Amino acid sequence: MFDAIFQILRDSKSLELAMASYQLLSELEQRYPRIYLTCSDKPESTSGRAGELVVVKEAWSPFIVGSEASHTEAEAAGKDLDHLFDSLRFSVLVEDMALAVKRTDFQLVIKPVECMLLFQYLVNVLEADFLPRQTLYKETSNWVLFRESILNILLGSRKLNFKSLVRDCMSIMCRRCHHHIEKNFQDLRYVKDSRDKEAHNSNVSLAIALSELEKGTCVAVQELMTLIMELDLIRKEADLQGFTTRVDGFRWVPMLEIIVDELTYNKDYISPFLMVFSEPKWKLEIILQYFSKYTTKSSVRTRRSNETSNDATLEAILSFFSTATSTKNIVKKISSEVAKLLLVHAFQACLSLQHCSRHNAYSAERIGGTLSQISNKLVSAFQSLRKNDETCKMSKRNFGILWSINFDLIYKRSQILAEVVSFLLVHG
Repeated sequence: MFDAIFQILRDSKSLELAMASYQLLSELEQRYPRIYLTCSDKPESTSGRAGELVVVKEAWSPFIVGSEASHTEAEAAGKDLDHLFDSLRFSVLVEDMALAVKRTDFQLVIKPVECMLLFQYLVNVLEADFLPRQTLYKETSNWVLFRESILNILLGSRKLNFKSLVRDCMSIMCRRCHHHIEKNFQDLRYVKDSRDKEAHNSNVSLAIALSELEKGTCVAVQELMTLIMELDLIRKEADLQGFTTRVDGFRWVPMLEIIVDELTYNKDYISPFLMVFSEPKWKLEIILQYFSKYTTKSSVRTRRSNETSNDATLEAILSFFSTATSTKNIVKKISSEVAKLLLVHAFQACLSLQHCSRHNAYSAERIGGTLSQISNKLVSAFQSLRKNDETCKMSKRNFGILWSINFDLIYKRSQILAEVVSFLLVHG
């Protein structure tokens, strides 16, 4: 049943058929999971275990994750695998989707819709396979759980150009094509010729549907990037402990480093990417690593060294703006405008993390101070930046970010936070 519905989704000839097959697959995924955690027989307080991981080996999957030999045997047995996804086909799908978000021609809308729905479904499958393993890993620290995950197998394949995959994901996030579609929708509101009314109504429907699909696709891209960065972090922990081997694949450059490099070499990406990427933990981590490239001295590290130059906290980064000399040095490298933009997004991520219980340990470690301390240092940082360049005013996009912060929440948290926002709005 899964296979037949999946082929319908891949070969959809209409928007209705594509949506119906996608929804049916999503419902079946929830009803018949391929992997899940069983409840522990003992109370969690005494056993310390979340349960056992159950993987249904016979369950159908849209991914081809076995060895090349097993693929050959399956094809020899008459099984058609052309409609399933391996690493290469998955990367091609993301590439096609990156190209599709540029289009506004409604005559070509079915293919982009198919790509986006396929991608959202595949990300849901990857997430459903990843999260139970992550839950159990927190209890056991067993790297084998992730060695056998679909995501790790896909990313470890030599067929995959990982850097291209990351760039395509960032391109999709930055373009935010739904804004173009919304503009097209506004343009389609007026029809000069009544004979075109039927075609006009069809185009409006497609515009609305495509806009929502693209928003959902941006969310799915963020989820994929978050899963990969979480996997990179877990793999790094396993590597430091000597648990990884050649069996785990050859890819080593973490996604986080590639993202930071792309933002470094293409500063026009910084604002749109951080505006769309909303996951607070990794948003803050991206900003911290970006600043670390310019505020810490490079060091020689081995593959399994415990030393890292990327352990700066938000409090430490803000401290670099405490003096005129250090502020001037940073601004020379990244500009005052970029520094302000990054600090505002970092502060926004900091506020979000305060209300995310699952990131409590991370918040304390990476923020490096109380909310009041961070607020005071943020005010000081903007004062230093303003003194460094009196003519530099906060751009309209920074105002937009600040207005998105929940002011009621800020005033409830502390009077200092209100002073921070007031300062930023008045003095820029």
